[in-house]
Amino acid sequence: QVQLVESGGGLVQAGGSLRLSCVVSGRIFSNNAMGWFRQAPGKEREFVAGIWWGTANTDYSGSVKGRFTISRDNAKNTVYLQMNSLKPDETAVYYCAAAPYLSRIVGQYKTWGQGTQVTVSS
Repeated sequence: QVQLVESGGGLVQAGGSLRLSCVVSGRIFSNNAMGWFRQAPGKEREFVAGIWWGTANTDYSGSVKGRFTISRDNAKNTVYLQMNSLKPDETAVYYCAAAPYLSRIVGQYKTWGQGTQVTVSS
């Protein structure tokens, strides 16, 4: 069974950067995908970025493309989300999740981490 543990959240000023990590324990197959999502208070959980574990092909939401980078390290079983030029409205709990294929749909992801808080001050 796959388990996910996120870390790297914190408080950062607008325009700053953070790198989130998601350590994956258990078996991840090359045809699986990992995604990062975020959920702000009172809002729905939304897709941020995703990556195919095997090919490392990626997908990004339009709002973060060019500022965020998702990557994975097979040797460390870890997925990263490098976030640059952060904005106050990106304050949210960030989650990583695993799915059988790359998707932007929350419901396609069956395994979730506990989340890590990212707060961007203005």
